[in-house]
Amino acid sequence: MSRLSIPTTITLVALAALVVLGIASLFTVQQTQQALVLQFGEPVGVVNEPGLHVKMPFIQNVVYLDKRILHVDGAAAQILASDQKRLVVDAFLRYRIVDPLLFYQSVRTQQTAEARLQSVLDATLRQTLGRVPLLGIVSEQRTALMAEATRIMGEQARSLGIQVIDVRVKRTDLPEENTQAIFARMRTEREREAREYRAQGAEEALRVRSGADRDRTVLIAEAQRSAEILRGEGDATAVKVYADAFGQDVEFFTFYRSMQAYRDALAPNGANGTTMVLAPDTEFFRYFRSLLGEQPTGVKPPATPGAAAPTAQAR
Repeated sequence: MSRLSIPTTITLVALAALVVLGIASLFTVQQTQQALVLQFGEPVGVVNEPGLHVKMPFIQNVVYLDKRILHVDGAAAQILASDQKRLVVDAFLRYRIVDPLLFYQSVRTQQTAEARLQSVLDATLRQTLGRVPLLGIVSEQRTALMAEATRIMGEQARSLGIQVIDVRVKRTDLPEENTQAIFARMRTEREREAREYRAQGAEEALRVRSGADRDRTVLIAEAQRSAEILRGEGDATAVKVYADAFGQDVEFFTFYRSMQAYRDALAPNGANGTTMVLAPDTEFFRYFRSLLGEQPTGVKPPATPGAAAPTAQAR
């Protein structure tokens, strides 16, 4: 390879230097950015328009800042309402850098600005929400309270070159110890209501059971009364039937009752298993003697045969 001539080498070096100088002199600003041109650490210009821009190489440098709406989450803070009730509030704010030069002079970086905004947000929430009772914080009044907090935050953040868009509450809750106390009170209240309902149910059950027992007693008494009436009517009818039958043929009825008495007395288990010792000429066997044609000595025929049959049946 042949060596380059001295003029050619100088030309190439000059071109390279021009390229490096051109690269160091140009910078690009995106549509979501705004730039601050610094010279030896001091701001000398603000660039808000996107595109390609020029700066002095090696002397000036560029700091880029976001010009979109940014988000800051506040730490959950315990706030004392005006009615001396505590509430845990978790809020956030949205902001935008509207003055890059003032922002850089005040806080330098976005991290420092957000730390400042978090502390201001905590103080603002305590100031705004501490003037109203707990019910006002969790009701429709919250919209007006958040508008007031946004106004206060905007006034304090304006000195940082920041515009506060809005302040919002993500979550409101009671402290843990208050939550446990409320749950315990709710549980006690529900248990009291449950005991009351059980007592009312037991009272109603007792009333229903008493009514059912009363109705049962009345029904049984009426049924027994009707049964006794029917039994008495049946006995009266039976007696009448027996009397009518007895009146039609007294001799046959006496004979029939005597046969029934023989059957009951002479059966293997007759007379409830009781042994009876009777004389042969007793009145009880008079139908046996009449069937055999015998007439016992010294015994007069009964005036009403069969009179002994009911007595034997009764035994």
